[in-house]
Amino acid sequence: MTILFLSLQFSSCGVMFGGSRYNGTFVANGRPNADIYINGEKSGQGEVTKILKRNRPVKVEIKEDGCEPVTKNFENAFRTGNFILSVLTWGILGIGIDLGTGASYKPDHRNDPSITKLNDKNFRFSIDSNCEEQ
Repeated sequence: MTILFLSLQFSSCGVMFGGSRYNGTFVANGRPNADIYINGEKSGQGEVTKILKRNRPVKVEIKEDGCEPVTKNFENAFRTGNFILSVLTWGILGIGIDLGTGASYKPDHRNDPSITKLNDKNFRFSIDSNCEEQ
């Protein structure tokens, strides 16, 4: 019982409801053979899911032979609702935990139509490109 109580004391609203990481599914629309690079690391082809830290923006590059490479930067937004709940329920401790772990952020799906929020832990990123044969 003591362990459960202590573990709850070191969690805040943002960490409990969403965590400091999320699953991002990246889709190269119309290009199933395109290589997808996430933050400079080759992650797969066509469609790939990767676990990402909430407090970092994401840079995605789509590369395919015979096509012009495409780069898209996805920015983060502040999770205002979770942050307010953390302040109300956990006070200064909650603020520190949410900011320190990055749980106070999320992909900016409201201002970027190419990001779809599936739920608090899963987001879909669509990358469009016109593949013009070179």
